Amino acid sequence: MENLIPMFQAFLGLGPTVILPVAVFFLGMLFGQTPGRSFRSGLIIGVGFTGIFMVVDLLVSNLAPAAQGMVHRFGIGLNIIDIGWPGAASIAWASPVAALVIPVGLVVNIIMLVTKTTKTMDIDLWNYWHFTFCGAFVYSLSGSLAQALIAAVIFEIVILKIADWTAPMLEEYFELPGISVPTGSTISYAPIGIPLIWLIQKIPVIKDLHADPDTIQKRFGIFGEPIFMGLILGCVLGGLAGYDAGKIVKVGVAMGAVMFLMPRMVKILMEGLIPISESAREFLSKKFGEKDVYIGLDAAVAIGHPSVIATALILVPITIFLAVVLPGNKVLPFGDLATIPFIVCFIVGAARGNIVHSVIAGTVVLAMSLYMATDVAVFHTQMAVDAHFKMPEGTNLISSIDQGGNLIHWLIYKLFALFN
Repeated sequence: MENLIPMFQAFLGLGPTVILPVAVFFLGMLFGQTPGRSFRSGLIIGVGFTGIFMVVDLLVSNLAPAAQGMVHRFGIGLNIIDIGWPGAASIAWASPVAALVIPVGLVVNIIMLVTKTTKTMDIDLWNYWHFTFCGAFVYSLSGSLAQALIAAVIFEIVILKIADWTAPMLEEYFELPGISVPTGSTISYAPIGIPLIWLIQKIPVIKDLHADPDTIQKRFGIFGEPIFMGLILGCVLGGLAGYDAGKIVKVGVAMGAVMFLMPRMVKILMEGLIPISESAREFLSKKFGEKDVYIGLDAAVAIGHPSVIATALILVPITIFLAVVLPGNKVLPFGDLATIPFIVCFIVGAARGNIVHSVIAGTVVLAMSLYMATDVAVFHTQMAVDAHFKMPEGTNLISSIDQGGNLIHWLIYKLFALFN
């Protein structure tokens, strides 16, 4: 077991830009494509994801320092540091559970496909770290490998079912046919966010408040285009961070670039994915009579929509403000502020791009996440110590909005805590 963990860590360390093309190549061969066609599809998907993650890196590298600047500028002092998803993922993969989660997760997914209890074929192996984190949490709680694997499998099953439920939204609103998003940090907010949008759109006065990229563009012409929205919102964030004029403009241009480039990267990805998706449908229709099969991918494919980025940028200062004013919250948002686009993308989809409604629902969801992250902080910290995770300097307690404040994970943890 101990020898397998470094092997898996090395494999996963290659990242989705290598793992996904390899997985797609073998899937294409399995579904009857020629080696050449399978290789081309895998390579294009690799190029598409390379482009997507380059744009995500551009977002993170500009957004994270701006958020940190806001925290320092306003003198916010909270004693639990949000280490972000990279830290949470490192802790997960250091667990003894890690080596088993991928093979067990793949078997569970195949069984669910064969029994028609899911339509999602999850090829996003990197994001199995969310399942692993849940299992590792329960392992630290119980010391039982069996309980840990059961927890990871429960998390996976719930995620796959919600991915099926939200897949039509990806096709209708995000124009991603045949795709689902079984990413734990995105899916877990859908059961709260989507009903919240439904409720908000029933409230008098508030239901009539409307702002989306199309209506903004119609009203303001070229200055309402996503690239200009990104420029303006980026400059506002830079100003709140206390930057000088040059750095404010730099952040603004970077956010404009994110809004402009991300949809184009997704189009490249889809060019490689559509042949695989069609082959999967044909294969599974012949074998099992199942025509509606979704290819499960990283939520990065959906965050490039202008409404998602606009909503996320507005929610960054709101989240910092919430951390200060919410009674009982002790988490200082930091590492996962750049993850907010992933958290809100299904909320935005449910709101049909209405930024006003999305921000209202996103505020409620992030407030809940801060409380959940606060609740598990002591245990989250102990997991980090056990995994020999390098703690931020001067920090005694850590947590994360992505996974510590993740509703599905939090409920599973609470369930197992009843028996341990």
